[in-house]
Amino acid sequence: MAVNIRPATPADKTQWLPLWQGYQTFYKVDLSAVTDATWARFHDAAEPMRCAVAEQLDGPQAGRLVGFVHMVFHRSCWLQNPSCYLQDLFAAPDVRGQGVGRALIEHVYAQAALAGSARVWWLTHESNAQAMLLYDRIAEKSGFVQYRKAIG
Repeated sequence: MAVNIRPATPADKTQWLPLWQGYQTFYKVDLSAVTDATWARFHDAAEPMRCAVAEQLDGPQAGRLVGFVHMVFHRSCWLQNPSCYLQDLFAAPDVRGQGVGRALIEHVYAQAALAGSARVWWLTHESNAQAMLLYDRIAEKSGFVQYRKAIG
């Protein structure tokens, strides 16, 4: 599938939102309380968060958004240069296995390099076996296990 990976624009919200809702359904979460704030942060130059979208280039649905990636740039106590956290990645179910996810990740790699980042990193759920087939080919497992505690 031919796609154009580009920064999201405010006009993309109506097509991004169903993808974002699909992402939440996949992970069995409801992030509706923070959705508007998240979208606004992507378009605020003072925020370290960015969103890129995959736009279908060919066929009768040319122009349709078929995926997104969210990234957060941050400092690290372990590195001189900043890191890039690939927080969310989603491809529409009907385009999975056609290179959309890989193209979105490659876009993150390129953006991280432009920003002088030392590393790109992300998490996935242990049950996300299909995505891990791709991740195992294009990145290394760190060996770390995530722990967390909700505060408030």
